[in-house]
Amino acid sequence: MNLLERTRLEDMNSSHLEMVLNWRNQEHIRSVMFHDRVISLEEHRKWFDRVKKDKRTIVKIFYLENVPVGVVNFTNIDLENGKCSWGFYVGDQSAPKGSGTLMGYLALNFVFEELNIRKLCAEIISFNERSIRYHQRLGFRTEGVLREHVLKNNQYADVILMALFNKEWKEQKSKIKHMIEGMRV
Repeated sequence: MNLLERTRLEDMNSSHLEMVLNWRNQEHIRSVMFHDRVISLEEHRKWFDRVKKDKRTIVKIFYLENVPVGVVNFTNIDLENGKCSWGFYVGDQSAPKGSGTLMGYLALNFVFEELNIRKLCAEIISFNERSIRYHQRLGFRTEGVLREHVLKNNQYADVILMALFNKEWKEQKSKIKHMIEGMRV
């Protein structure tokens, strides 16, 4: 069985709540989020209740070898204009190297092939160089900068705006799949 056959995205449900909250509250994840304070279980439950009712949001859990290791969400889904935004993280710190690429590949296939989105947008805090490189590897291009947009560590940080179009993903997809086929996870 190849590597991609051992992965899947599954809709988040209430059984995932505490696990996702634990992931989200880890320092290495909180530090690169727009809102970096620790979230309570009650706040998290309210967020999930809103998400379940929101037709413009989809949250998926990423599984590798039947083990949940990450989360990806699509927000502001606008089918009329064919666009949405995304956010994600690998929450399981013991997840093998390359898990993020696998999750990204599945997520991009989902958003472009199943949802038929035309444009996927990302907002990345400028000091999160790892995420910027990750997006570039997947084919995203920088569209702009929101200068001094969020308060982080008592100073304002820029936010990098990036996007990937469906047509660009079609060109990039085989390159990413080839890279995945060469991975050892």
